[in-house]
Amino acid sequence: MNLENYFISQFNSNRIGDDGALIGNQVYSKDAFFENVHFKTKWMSHYQIATKSMMINISDAIAMNAKPKYALLSVAMPKNISKQQMQELASGFKDTAAKYGIEIIGGDTISNIKLDITITIISHTKKALLRSGLRRGYMLAYTGKLGRSKKNLQSLLNLGKIHTKSKFVDIKLRDKFVSNCRRFLSCGMDISDGLFSDLDKLASANGVGFKFNKKISKALACSGEEYEMLVAFDKRYRKTLIRRSKQARTPLNIFATSARVKYTNRCKAHHF
Repeated sequence: MNLENYFISQFNSNRIGDDGALIGNQVYSKDAFFENVHFKTKWMSHYQIATKSMMINISDAIAMNAKPKYALLSVAMPKNISKQQMQELASGFKDTAAKYGIEIIGGDTISNIKLDITITIISHTKKALLRSGLRRGYMLAYTGKLGRSKKNLQSLLNLGKIHTKSKFVDIKLRDKFVSNCRRFLSCGMDISDGLFSDLDKLASANGVGFKFNKKISKALACSGEEYEMLVAFDKRYRKTLIRRSKQARTPLNIFATSARVKYTNRCKAHHF
């Protein structure tokens, strides 16, 4: 058990384990976005930083088929931050919230030695998509293309530059796909830690492993912060989901079948 999973195991709650906590028809989710852990200020403008911090949190709501309604922001800022940079942060938060119909209802601001952001999103769902519900013989698929986020990050770490539309800074969420296909999906989650690592979460939640029908390289499957969807479904819905994914203009890649086999994650932990 890695350190992250060990720490989470100290809290005995059956609401922990999905992208957010489902209470009634409400979903509560929270993620951190910290300088020198998730980003460097020389890589992104303050507007981009605020936008991405919102998007990675909204992704958790989308992944559970929930509509985000409210946001609470906690922003720790260095004392030397300029008013212009603060305005850029505020604009990034507000513009992204407006795009998804979210009302920013409060939070906290404090002084810090660097820029650290945590956001809580409160969402509403009529039919939540959970990580549980996967049975043996179900098909596994992911949306879009994987690997570009890690490639972009490596370029930045090597002092290179990336395009402003790079997946590392300009996240595209799959809300249309999830809402259009929810009734045919047995379970799902967003790919934030890498495909292989997130498959490990599905394996643990459902007591299954996976038989792959195509080879997937570690470069693709260990790329974190992709924010594509990882989903499972009964094979009888295969044609329907392919058709509906096309309607949502979302590529769907079927790559494995759940089975009674042992699954081993081939990626290193991102957080510890």
